[in-house]
Amino acid sequence: MAAVLLVCTANICRSPMAEAIFKATLGDVFKTITSAGVHADPRGGPVDARAAAALGRHQYSLDRKWRSRRVEPEALGQYDLVLAMETEHVELLRKKAPADLHGRIRLLTDYLPDMAGEDIPDPYFGPIAGFDAVIGMIERAAQRLLADSREGRLKFA
Repeated sequence: MAAVLLVCTANICRSPMAEAIFKATLGDVFKTITSAGVHADPRGGPVDARAAAALGRHQYSLDRKWRSRRVEPEALGQYDLVLAMETEHVELLRKKAPADLHGRIRLLTDYLPDMAGEDIPDPYFGPIAGFDAVIGMIERAAQRLLADSREGRLKFA
């Protein structure tokens, strides 16, 4: 079984929501599912309350002890797949990673044919509905990864 890292900016909204959804949907596919942020506070902090509420509305949850964390470039080799929420995150991660790991670092929307190459929008500065919309996007990507896994199409670089 493989390991996946989900990455956003501060690791308080999109990537922790993705972590919860992936654990619920893809727990049999990936042995390790975790998240981090390219600019996360190094001291760690809780998930954004609006993100936690949106997860609850959709029947997902994070461990009560969950804390945000920063991406450690030297740890990228521990993951078979690194899924970023924005093209900027992909670029930052590839700058920090050895060239042989670049193929593992992809956009989450690579698994959404109608959104391939686009960013998952950051709901932090928007209305509550934005968190629910992001959950829907992440759920669709997780379902696609699950289908790819079941049909033997899930490949790692």
